[in-house]
Amino acid sequence: MALPAGDSICDMTSIIILFAVLATAFLSAVFGMAGGLILMGVLAALLPVPAAMVMHGAVQSVSNGWRAVLLRRYILWKSIGWYLIGSAGVALILLSFTFILPRPWLFIVLGLVPLIVWVPRSVFALDATKPGQGIACGVSVTGLNVIAGVSGPLLDTFYQNVEADRRSIVATKAATQVAAHGVKIAYYIAPALAAGEGGSFWLIAAAIPLSVIGTTLGAKMLDRMSEDVFRRWTKRLVTGIGAYYFVQGLWLLNGGTG
Repeated sequence: MALPAGDSICDMTSIIILFAVLATAFLSAVFGMAGGLILMGVLAALLPVPAAMVMHGAVQSVSNGWRAVLLRRYILWKSIGWYLIGSAGVALILLSFTFILPRPWLFIVLGLVPLIVWVPRSVFALDATKPGQGIACGVSVTGLNVIAGVSGPLLDTFYQNVEADRRSIVATKAATQVAAHGVKIAYYIAPALAAGEGGSFWLIAAAIPLSVIGTTLGAKMLDRMSEDVFRRWTKRLVTGIGAYYFVQGLWLLNGGTG
């Protein structure tokens, strides 16, 4: 559903999106990735895919950016540097062509992405603070983020073996996601405008303050959470969300309406 430029902010679709922005910013600040996965699904269900990608990218850039600011003293800057090299490289390739997943396949891919969190650490002993793996993180995470809209579970695999506490992990992942979402916005902005979907972008301005509020509240909750609870519930949340998206995608693929 595209939102015409003249629609009232009290439109039910707008209210749902704004509430989702607030709630998912809070979740992202606590768990680092569950919120973005939920928000992408909500936007993909209510907006055309290009508009959903642009709005998700804009809101998540602010949410992640503010989270990184709040936790800036915990950021692992060495990891950020290697990540940006890989992200810039894949961005140059992606921006040379346009590929947009149909909505049913977008939900299927969104459903499969969380399975990555169940890959045993022994299979991929990844550490994003190491040069080669940090660059690979930038390439793969930015690429998946552009195609599927989210890449949190994949990003998480590169930080499972990093010797740091939950605040450093959340802060560093937030900083890397600002770059990934920036590439996503650049990739989808032209198709969104070409399809006449620019009328929905006003909603971004209303969503940004809510994203900051949700992120601030979530950061306070993160300080009170134990390492064990943080890791255990992150896995459960993204798996449950992924299962729902996968079923939704199959339903749409078989003629269901979303």
